Amino acid sequence: MRSEQEMFDLIGKVAENDPRVRAVGLNGSRTNPNVSKDFFRDYDIVYLVTDVESFRNDPDWVNVFGERMIMQTPDDMALFPNEPGHRFAYLMLFTDGNRIDLTLIPLEEKEMYCREDKLTVILLDKDNDLPALPPPTDEDYWVQRPDARRFADCCNEFWWVSTYVAKGLWRQEILYAIDHVNLVRAMLLKMLEWKVGMDTGFSLSIGKNGKFLKRYLDEDSWKKLLSTYENGDYEQVWNALYVTGELFEPVALQVAAEFGYTYPAEEAEKVKSYLRRVQLLAPDAKDIQ
Repeated sequence: MRSEQEMFDLIGKVAENDPRVRAVGLNGSRTNPNVSKDFFRDYDIVYLVTDVESFRNDPDWVNVFGERMIMQTPDDMALFPNEPGHRFAYLMLFTDGNRIDLTLIPLEEKEMYCREDKLTVILLDKDNDLPALPPPTDEDYWVQRPDARRFADCCNEFWWVSTYVAKGLWRQEILYAIDHVNLVRAMLLKMLEWKVGMDTGFSLSIGKNGKFLKRYLDEDSWKKLLSTYENGDYEQVWNALYVTGELFEPVALQVAAEFGYTYPAEEAEKVKSYLRRVQLLAPDAKDIQ
């Protein structure tokens, strides 16, 4: 695997030798002081350029970065269309294991780029006209305190979607049920995120997809959370649904008490009763594996 210095030297050399590239920025995990340093960290690179289209019209230009295992250009995909814009990204995973996520941004958007992410570091400024930036911080990604509306919406979504899971299980539509367990769990993760924020003064990030959440949960809660990731067994999906509720409600009550919000306890009890009734009427799990 090429070293970090070799990668930065290459990224800088390509930019230096191309007059269309006027500045280079770095974002993401390699500028975040709170992220562990490992070889999976991407090189989240921005080239501020005078002509994005000239790069798009010559897709082979990226070969200069090395032999690729696979590449994706999300701004040019029909299956997952992005909003039309002037920027263009090349996501490149190389055979040596390094990865560069390279975004081309029109030079006229340089001021916007420098303001939009506090994890930005400028590596090259050929024209010496970019603003001075403060040291990088992941402050933009810290857990945000919920207002009363967002808290209420989270609770409502959790209990409302729980009924869809029960319906899917009763109908023996396992994929439908699993998809909705995932939505219920998303609300649980949001509530756990707020609890972590509450306990830490809303001064940190739990990472993309909650990847740092384990650091802030007790061992029993963590094991229960993992048990909600179902395996396609009907009985296990029922269990996952109930465990999400067992985790969600006490945390929601703590968040409600901290901020003076109202937890919909009566509504929750009605839904829990409904779930139990549906399960009693559902086919025996052992008969439908």
